[in-house]
Amino acid sequence: MTAQEALNIVKRLIEPRSLNSIQEIIFLQSWIGKLYREIALEAGYDLDYVKEVGSQLWSLLSETLDEKVTKKNIKLILGRNQFGGIPFQPLIQTSSRIEYPGGAVPLHSNVYIRHSLIEERVYAEINQPGSLIRIKAARQTGKTSLIYRILTHAKRKGAQAVMLNLQIADSGLFTQLDKFLRWFCVNVSRQLRLEPKIDDFWDAEVGSKVSCTVYFQDYLLRELNNPLVLAVDEVDRVFEYPELTQDFLSLLRTWYEAAAEQPIWQKLRLVIAHSTEAYVSLKLNQSPFNVGLPIQLVGLSRLQIDELMQRYELEQIGISLSDLEPLLALIGGHPYLLQLAFYYLKVERLPLTTLLEYASTQAGIYSSHLHRHWHVLRQQPELLAALQQVTTASSAVQLDAATAYILEGMGLIYLAGNEATPSCELYRRYFNSQLTIYQTDP
Repeated sequence: MTAQEALNIVKRLIEPRSLNSIQEIIFLQSWIGKLYREIALEAGYDLDYVKEVGSQLWSLLSETLDEKVTKKNIKLILGRNQFGGIPFQPLIQTSSRIEYPGGAVPLHSNVYIRHSLIEERVYAEINQPGSLIRIKAARQTGKTSLIYRILTHAKRKGAQAVMLNLQIADSGLFTQLDKFLRWFCVNVSRQLRLEPKIDDFWDAEVGSKVSCTVYFQDYLLRELNNPLVLAVDEVDRVFEYPELTQDFLSLLRTWYEAAAEQPIWQKLRLVIAHSTEAYVSLKLNQSPFNVGLPIQLVGLSRLQIDELMQRYELEQIGISLSDLEPLLALIGGHPYLLQLAFYYLKVERLPLTTLLEYASTQAGIYSSHLHRHWHVLRQQPELLAALQQVTTASSAVQLDAATAYILEGMGLIYLAGNEATPSCELYRRYFNSQLTIYQTDP
């Protein structure tokens, strides 16, 4: 099989996705045995850039073929499976339709941008008995989208998968641990299509945490022949209730530690997603935030932004990456803000100059996003005062830890140690403008 024949097969395998020019170069040169440094030299690219693109390429093929693909084994895998003569159906169909951004990116979406190295790590970790993955990121930066893909990977490997988003729970459930844990067990049971048998395992004499543990150990996990991947999204919701936070998080930590000595708990793999860390006092041996695999999502890199731009086909409407420099200076690599801008540029044909002119105003495309944050801040004066310190300062400022955690979780600030700066220029402009009006006419 020639390099070009192999490339044609790969293109067919990943349809309707496509490879960009540098990915094609790396594939062709890798097929004939070239090293990354040789590819970088011949193609005129930086070596680190070639390595990053190569990593993303092999991750894409690994996802498509559902096995580990590397620069070294690609020939063996394509030759062994003889894809040249067999029609191939991707595991997840993607859609060329561009949907309005909002919430998690669906599995079928063509505009999902992979975090290749992160996804390799979490996919490997979730296969491990008794594993725990902690995903931390600001809101609207991809936590839930990543969880969907972790659960999909786990299902392909034969695991049962359950996802609980704590935002859907009624507020009254968080006032009593017993009510909350009953709700928790009922929802897990129903997603597993098992009859909830709470009363059969609940014992007021031993308490809610022990009852919940017995329910999982002696009912749910014993009923399942395969591993159970349990993802708990928006864990921040419990942080509003300090007593519940202490009990619930220490319970998850107990289950994780039980896997070290009890085989049945090795069937449980946990994924916890949160925007901030618990700022209530948690003993080190009770917190799940210092065990397991920590994953922190940040903004998109320039390479990922370039890929996202290609997914939205902005070059077809005359917009190049260099044209987007003013936009990137305004919003950085924030995934949601980028996707919203690209949607309006591509689908609504909004001129880039108009988008930039009104971006930080009530007439701009980000008005709803910005107003939502402003509404929250106005209800909590201490947050508003802290953000004002950050947005008006010429350099980084130090904030109270609890306040800093909340603002970071909202995605409004970037923390480097204890020092805070606005997470993007858009927020600096908008909130400074709003604060000026607010102080004049509160």
